[in-house]
Amino acid sequence: MKMRQLSLLVAALIGLPVVAYAQQSDSGVTHAKLTEELRQLEKAGYNPGHPSPYYPSDIQAAEAKVRNESENSPDATGTGGVTAGNAGSGGGGATMSQATNHALFVHH
Repeated sequence: MKMRQLSLLVAALIGLPVVAYAQQSDSGVTHAKLTEELRQLEKAGYNPGHPSPYYPSDIQAAEAKVRNESENSPDATGTGGVTAGNAGSGGGGATMSQATNHALFVHH
């Protein structure tokens, strides 16, 4: 009986690192990216530390404001986008900002 218990213990100790490794996530979301997104939302008027009866709508308004500011300002390379009018190339589809709109809350 002791041999059986010992073999179960050894098997559990060998299998534990495999289970721990399987729980790691490489989603591409970093702490720095989340911190930057939160900073942008706070700059747009959202206060995460203050309870609000308008919770869904106030964060959605801040996200929309951040999205509009990012679409109407030059990107990190210094090149600007179209701020007025309509410029289309290719087929429609979702823009990058629409696809990553809720990237901050994907894990919930």
